[in-house]
Amino acid sequence: VKDLDFGRKIITVRDAKGQKDRCVVLPTRLIPVLKEQVERARELHQKDLDAGFGTVNLPDALEKKYPNATREWRWQYVFPSRNLSIDPRSGRRQRFHLYDNILQRSLADATQKAGIVKKVHAHTLRHSFATHLL
Repeated sequence: VKDLDFGRKIITVRDAKGQKDRCVVLPTRLIPVLKEQVERARELHQKDLDAGFGTVNLPDALEKKYPNATREWRWQYVFPSRNLSIDPRSGRRQRFHLYDNILQRSLADATQKAGIVKKVHAHTLRHSFATHLL
């Protein structure tokens, strides 16, 4: 959640190619929909906290440095999974992010509904966005 900046219309992509952080333009027309999703994620996180869960894995050594940060709202996923699961590394019951195949299936469905016969991947959208940005 902390990587969304609605005011500046920027998404920070962490650990991108070359292990660098990158800033990507957030299209204005996506902001209302994304804000709704963030609110749904916030409500789900609060339910998890109330039930004694609500943790996430933090990058690198941050969890050791800030042990309480695993429950903080800003570290939660914008697109959390529907179900809690046991993290094999920590043994904690927590909510992970949606899996890639969920996005891939949704994209395939949208492609088919739009009548596009070519195979479209998320990477296709990235290249298309970059091309139109130029």
